[in-house]
Order: sequence, then C-alpha cells, then structure tokens
Amino acid sequence: MLKQIIEDGIIIATLDDGKTNTITREALEALDGIIKNVNENNDIKGLVITGAGKIFSSGFDLPMFLGFKDLDEVITFFRKAEEIFINLFTCRKPVVAALNGAAVAGGFITAMAADYRVVKNHPKIKLGMNEIKIGLGLSIVQTEIVRFGLDSDRMFRDVMYSGEMYDVNRARELGIVDEIVEEAGLIDRAKEVVSQWIDNPGRAFILLKGSLRKPYEDRMRQRLRDEKWEQHFNILFDKQTRKFLEIGAKMQHPGK
Repeated sequence: MLKQIIEDGIIIATLDDGKTNTITREALEALDGIIKNVNENNDIKGLVITGAGKIFSSGFDLPMFLGFKDLDEVITFFRKAEEIFINLFTCRKPVVAALNGAAVAGGFITAMAADYRVVKNHPKIKLGMNEIKIGLGLSIVQTEIVRFGLDSDRMFRDVMYSGEMYDVNRARELGIVDEIVEEAGLIDRAKEVVSQWIDNPGRAFILLKGSLRKPYEDRMRQRLRDEKWEQHFNILFDKQTRKFLEIGAKMQHPGK
C-alpha cells in the first residue's frame, strides 16, 4: 500500500504494507499515479517518498514473486515495473527519499531513483543490496538506476558484488545517502530540499534534471528493446533461489 498526503504543495508518499513495507503490485501502480500527478499538476512542487514505522522498505513483496506461475507472468509484471521505475527516475520535479529505516533490495532501488536521500540517524538502520547472496541479479532498469545513484562503476561493483549492508554513517561516507538527520526533522528536511530546488524562476530545475537524466532514460529504453532480458528471470524458478525467497518471504511477513 502507498498512502499519500499533500503538505506545503509537496506530495508525501508513504510505503505502508505491514512491518517491512514491501513493494507490491498495488504500491507500484499507486506510485505511477502519484508521479503522473506530480508531473502534470502545477500546484505540486515535488515528491517525498518515505516509509511507515521503523522501515523504509524491504523491497519487492517476495510472496508475490513466489506466486508467479510461469515466466510469462514474471515478464508481464516486470515490463510494467520497469516502466514505472523509469517514470520515477525521470519525474520532472524533485524527488527526495526520506529514509526512516532500512532500505534493502527494491527499497534501495527506489531510494536510488530519487534526486536526494536523507536518512534518519539511528544505529540499527541498514542500507544495501543483498541480491547476490540469494542468487538474484537486477533488471535492466534497476541496474541503470542503482549505477546512476551510486555514481560510479566501482561503487556499483563494491555494493552489488559484496551484498553488504551499511549503517547510516558508512552510507553517508560512501555517498549512498546525502544527509543524516534526526527523526523529528526527517520529513521537514526532505520537503525543504524539494522547495529549495523547485522554487526558482521558471522552475529551472525541471530543465536541468531532464537534461541530466534523459541520456540514461534513452539507454534504459534501448537496452530493453535490444537485449534478450526476459530469460534472465527464469532464476525466480531456480530451486536454490526459491529457498532463499521463501526464507525472505517469512522475514517480510512474520507470522504468516
């Protein structure tokens, strides 16, 4: 589930789907509608994405992945998901990720798509991508977004190949997040960044962001057209990988 409110002309979208705020099909569809509103409504300055409770997001809903019946169903889902993540990455107005807690896997990817990332100051928060440890890679769009967000091939290598989880201080040192703030000021700081960037003559931010990200969007779309990416998702039916997905699903939804 993705809830939204508007404060000071800024949409605050909150992932709220149980204890770990998994990203479901419904949450993605809601996010797409929110992005459309941000892009088209002149009264909206930008978007802040955060999570309910103590976790930003543990990533895609793993029971959903385990429920895919065949490769065609997986491909149908990811064709839509890829488009929505492109839309998030190219949102015309400022997008700030206000990380109230752990951001892992799909939650980390969502944060990387933002223009700016602020994280709550807490010693237990972990950020990272552990896909390599459960036998998964990234889709084309996910790869390009994370590579862009990490700002170098070397950083992408170190984060993705290790599967390490980073605390907030290490994440700040590595440039994974831009700021560490106290919990009480998390959303206010995120809103401040949005307003600071968009409230300039002619909303020049829109042109600047478009010029920066359009080549990356073009690359994503070309790769989706030219590469035979669909077969890679057979990994979701690999026996060993499914065992890890089952473990992860229980962690995402304890008690179920």
